[in-house]
Formats: sequence, structure tokens, C-alpha cells
Amino acid sequence: MPEHEFAVWAPRPDRVRLDLDFALYPMERSDDGWWRATVDAAPDARYGFVLGDDPKVLPDPRSPRQPEGVHERSQLWQPSADAWSDSDWAGRSIEGAVIYELHIGTFTPAGTLDAAIDKLDYLVDLGVDFVEVMPVNAFGGTHGWGYDGVLWYAVHEPYGGPDALIRFVDACHQRGLGVLIDAVFNHLGPSGNYLPEFGPYLSSGSNPWGESINIGDAGADQVRRYILDCALRWMRDFHADGLRLDAVHALVDTTAIHILEEMAAETDSLAADVGRPLSLVAESDLNDPRLITPRDQGGLGMTAQWDDDIHHAIHTAVSGERQGYYGDFGTLETLAQTLRHGYFHAGTFSSFRQRRHGRPLDTATIPATRLLAYTLTHDQVGNRAIGDRPSQNLTTGQLAVKAALALGSPYTAMLFMGEEWASSSPFQFFSSHPEPDLARATAEGRKKEFASHGWDADEIPDPQDPATFERSKLDWDEVDDGDHGRLRAFYQSLIALRKAEPDLADPWLDHLLIDYDEDARWFVMHRGGIAVACTLGESDADVPVTGDVLVSWGDPEVGAETTRMAGHSVAVLRQVR
Repeated sequence: MPEHEFAVWAPRPDRVRLDLDFALYPMERSDDGWWRATVDAAPDARYGFVLGDDPKVLPDPRSPRQPEGVHERSQLWQPSADAWSDSDWAGRSIEGAVIYELHIGTFTPAGTLDAAIDKLDYLVDLGVDFVEVMPVNAFGGTHGWGYDGVLWYAVHEPYGGPDALIRFVDACHQRGLGVLIDAVFNHLGPSGNYLPEFGPYLSSGSNPWGESINIGDAGADQVRRYILDCALRWMRDFHADGLRLDAVHALVDTTAIHILEEMAAETDSLAADVGRPLSLVAESDLNDPRLITPRDQGGLGMTAQWDDDIHHAIHTAVSGERQGYYGDFGTLETLAQTLRHGYFHAGTFSSFRQRRHGRPLDTATIPATRLLAYTLTHDQVGNRAIGDRPSQNLTTGQLAVKAALALGSPYTAMLFMGEEWASSSPFQFFSSHPEPDLARATAEGRKKEFASHGWDADEIPDPQDPATFERSKLDWDEVDDGDHGRLRAFYQSLIALRKAEPDLADPWLDHLLIDYDEDARWFVMHRGGIAVACTLGESDADVPVTGDVLVSWGDPEVGAETTRMAGHSVAVLRQVR
């Protein structure tokens, strides 16, 4: 058997032993808190670490594989020499692309990475450019959203483990699809989190999901390295084309060089090494343009960020919902302002937060493609009390209007799985914590949270009930049925038009012109010689735009001066110059 060096950063215990296939070996400590031992080991050997006098065997914090879950021994793993066939993949930046967010466990009936491969040709036919997978890191239980990961380096075994992820990414690249992996570095899950026993991985602060990660307190250097190495691993070892970084506003960094700036610099270096673009897409609710400002201009250097203001502005204008954080949105004026400036809250008062929020975006220097526009995400449906999609509350015409506003805008676009055919499946919050007390607390906490907002507790799905997970799986049998098929074809046409028309590729918001009539409920985005016209009312409206209709929903009547549109309808026209 070949020799293998085992290493673990564990400054807290005074003794660490390696458990290798149930035999114990001493480890030597260096001054930086790392323990090492070089031992003969089979390529797939099972191992763990024993800290101090506690006989419990803990998994490796940097475990490459967890065949039996996050509470058991780790396993050595390396990809086979012939695992990859994507050497011709040149990659691309996500800026201006169409991204498709999906959850591996509910995307297909089988809920595995290999099963997802069978649906990639569908995504190619739809026209998307990137697949963004919700977290695939190892977490407690068999199924969940993935944001409760505790072993960030390992791939969740029920999805197929690391070899299946390689097959999935390779299959995407063979079809011209890029891959983004959702990475969570702002907190650790409650089931299987043994990191505090090794060292100061957690800080004295907290966020909505628990204790914060230590990126600025004593001992933070090695924790930061743990995060950065994990980020690079997804892109280097698994050939991902970038990461979606969860809730970066919860990464409280008081050091002079923010960890996101450091991550951006190391990602750029890796991109140069592998010879293809790598993208970092941040989720943030701060409306702070410094996040997407280049490093050489004083920013953090993220490629792009999710933009919830755009979602809220589109959703409220179409649906009429105003509760909670939707309170400041809903008018066509708000929609126009948001689409023209990227953020709605830009140093303005937020009634939801009861304070000023955000900072203006410099639209002359930051292109719209650094912001993601979407009408749906896992959060915007899954964090609703019963996980209901817009398709369960809106007409197909209203869904078409939302699609046109997002896909017809200058922003990088994103879809959430199934939205393109108005999937009838909800996407509910589900978990499978194996610990009875944690399972009960999760279910009770969910009901209590929404009961405080006026929901009947009996209506709130139990996240631990397997039926909640099963209900959330897409029903692929409905894709081509009736309005499902019509809407999918409309999405497909919008995406194709977005790629075919140069005017729709213009990324500068200063070039975007918008007309609207609050009373007549029509709204028009002018993209050079292209007009994206929508009506958001129940009655017919005369929209002051004419031209050749390229894509439509409904039956627009184009006259000499106006286009007459009924109800919730869309007309994308090449305007008469």
C-alpha cells in the first residue's frame, strides 16, 4: 500500500490520534496547530481522528468523502485517471448568461446527480447557459436543502458522492453548459458539526442560522484558509465554472482585506492556471455596489450578485402582494426605477428595515450584467409558509409578463427549476435530521415562525415529513401539457431572442429607456431598436409602441401608432425606426 500523509488542524486538543481502518496511530503536532502522520493506506481507506482522551472517532474536517454520512469515518478519495473528458471546454463568464438554478434532490424523481444528467438535453433545448446546483456538500440526513452542511469538502452521498458530481459536471461541459455550485461559508449546520472540537472555527457573533464563522477573531487565519481552499476545490478538482456564495452579508469580516476580496483574487489566479473564466456570484441583501466593483477600483471583485430588489419589483407589480419586505414595492414607478438603477433601495428608507438601506450603483461604470434578475429562486418560494410557487397563485399570462421583464432586461438572468413551464409542484422547506430532538425542534420552529405571521399552524408543512420532500419534486409529465407547454415555448423563444438580437446584449443601464402608464397598467422597456411591452391590467390597453412582433404572449394588434394588448400580455417588437 502507498504511503499517505494525514493532516488535520486541531489546536484545541493536547493529543490527536489517527484512526485508520480501526487501528490507532500517533500524530505529531507542529507550532501552527497542525497534526500529521504518514502511514501506509489503501486508496479508499476509512479514517478519522481521535481528540484527546475522548474515544470518539471524528470525521476529517477536510474529508473528501463520507460514505456513511457526516457522523461516521471519512474515506480517502481521488478521481480516476480517465474521469474527465471536458478538455475542450473553454468556459465562459456568467455575465449576460441565462442561469438555471436547481435542487438535485427534487429536480428528478430519483433525486441524484446521475438522474439529473438525463435532463441536461432538455436544458440545452431550453437555451440556458449555466446550471446552478443548490449545495451538494455533505449534510446530516438523507435529504434537505443543503444549507446545513457540516463537511464542506465532501459531496452528499445520497446524491451520488464525488464521482457522480464529476460525471455531472463533465456531462454539462460536453453539452456546452457551465456549472455553478452553491457554497455556504456563513454558518454550519446543527447535525454533525464537530469542527469546534478541533479549533476556533466559530466566532463570538451570530447570524439568523446560528453562530458565525470565525474569519476575524483569534485563530481566524486557518479558518479563512479552510474556506478559501474549499472554494478553490470546487472549481479546481470538480471543474466547476464558479460558485454562488450564500448570504455573504453574514460573513462579518473586520480585517483590512475582506475574505471575499481574498477569494476573488485567488479565483482569478486559479482561472489563469486552468485557462478558463471562473465566476463568483454573491447573494447579498446589502445593496452595496462595492461587492461587484473590481478590486483595482476599491471593490471586493465579485463577478455578480443576486438582486432581490429586481425580484420584488417585478413580483409585486404583477401579483399585487405587499406584505413583509414587499411593502415598498408594487407600483410601475417602483418597477421602472429598479430596472433603470439596479437597486430600488439605494440610500433610501426601507419600511421593512425601518432605516436607510443600500447605496447607489454607478450605472456608468458597472454593467447590468453584474446583477442577476429573476422572478423566482429557491428562497422566494421555499421561504413562503407553504412553499407555493407563483404558478399556484397567478395566471399563465401573469407568469409570461414576469418572464418577459426578467429575460428582456439587460441583467444576467436566472430561472428556478420548473418555472419555465409553471410547475404545479410546490418547493417546500424539508429536512431529515436523524436526531429526534433536532427534528422536533425544526418542525415546531417552522410552525411557530409562520403562526406568528398569522398562518394556521396546521397548514405549515412538517419539514421532517418525507411527504414534504416528495411533494417538492418536479412533475416532468406536465411539461408539454396545455399552458405548461405554451409557457415553456415562450421562455424558449425569449431566451433565443435574447441571444440573437444585439440590442438585447447591451449591458449598460444608461441606455435603457422605460415608458409606463400607472393607470392604464402598461410598461415598456426600450432596448435600442427592441421594445419589450407588457400589460399588467385586466382590461385592454393601447401601448404607444409599434413594429414587427418578434415574440408575443396573447394577440397584440399592431397599429400605426399603438399596439393594442389585452389583459396580461407581452409583445417584443423590433421598432419602426
